Order: sequence, then structure tokens, then C-alpha cells
Amino acid sequence: MNIQKAYNDWSDVYDSGSNLTRDLDQTVTADVLANLRFKSILELGCGTGKNTAFLSQIGEELLAIDFSEGMLKKAKEKLVSTNVLFCAADMTKVWPCRAGSVELVTCNLVLEHIEHISPVFSEARRTLMTGGWFFVSELHPFRQYQGKKARFERGDKTVEITAFVHHVSEFFEAGEGSGLALRQFREWWHAEDAKQLPRLASFMFQK
Repeated sequence: MNIQKAYNDWSDVYDSGSNLTRDLDQTVTADVLANLRFKSILELGCGTGKNTAFLSQIGEELLAIDFSEGMLKKAKEKLVSTNVLFCAADMTKVWPCRAGSVELVTCNLVLEHIEHISPVFSEARRTLMTGGWFFVSELHPFRQYQGKKARFERGDKTVEITAFVHHVSEFFEAGEGSGLALRQFREWWHAEDAKQLPRLASFMFQK
């Protein structure tokens, strides 16, 4: 199924269904960024806004983009704030931001759906201010090796969304190749992940 259509279809039940990866990502984002404050934030792939409300609290201005109109509709219904602007955009193309205009770029559970991630890192560098941060939280490649990927139930069928495996080294190399320095790398487990491989990997890069 087309990735954009899949997320449009998923949007109606994305927040209500059981999803440990979604829930852990929300915890990870708050854990890593809670003590920081930013003048301007760009949220890539905001989805239904699971992290948007939190980001609006730590940023003076927030631009939240997604290519799924269904997901954006849900996000707009959940959050109305004077410092948040929602925008339909494809993050594989040039982002709707001026060069050097953003202090933090966030990217959560999105890169598994993008075959080549280096252009994303290059755009992050273009839009970031000097000293700005690029936060990435993704399904851990160890899980991908096991065949795990984004999926949801629709009626009596399970819909699996097209995904691409990106090794940990690929994130490191994409950052280095675009001129972003890796400042932090962490692995994360949900409380129900005892004795399993890490569920998520997070990265903090700096321009």
C-alpha cells in the first residue's frame, strides 16, 4: 500500500490502538528534550500530534509538518495553540523553512519509510541555525532485522507499511556526511520489553 494512503487510513485509530512503539517514542522524546528550550522547532512527520503538544511547551515557535492529511487533521483537532503552525509537506523534498532558521529539528518514527536518509540530514543541516540540534527517534534496526515494521489492524486484516532498514552506522554516516556532529546515541526498551532487543534508537546531532 502507498505509504501516504496507509497513514491516512491509520489516522482514525492511530491514537486509540495498542502501540508500544508509539508510546515509548513519546516517553523518549520528553526524556531527551524536557530540560531544553528553543526559539524555533521544526517537527517532521508530526502525525496525529503525539509529540506536538510537548514540543509546543519547549519551543516559542513550532512548525509541524506531515504528508498525511488524515494525520494532520487529527493533530489540528487535538491542539490549537498560537505558537504552533501545521503544514502539509513532503519531507523528502525541500522543507518549507528558510536556511539557518530553526534551532531544533525533530524526526520521530519516520525514517524507516524513507529509502535514502542522507538527503534528510542535508536538509536538517540547511535549515538549522549554527549550534542547532537534530533529534531523531526511530525503530531500532535490531527490531527491523526481526521483520518488525509499522503496521495496523483494519477490519480483519493487518496492514504493513513499506519500510526500509537503516543500520545504526547509516545514521552515523548520514550525520557525518552532512556536517552534523553526533552528540548522543541511546537505545530504549519499553517496560514490556524485558529480555528483548531494544525497541527504539535515538540520536542527537548538532550543527
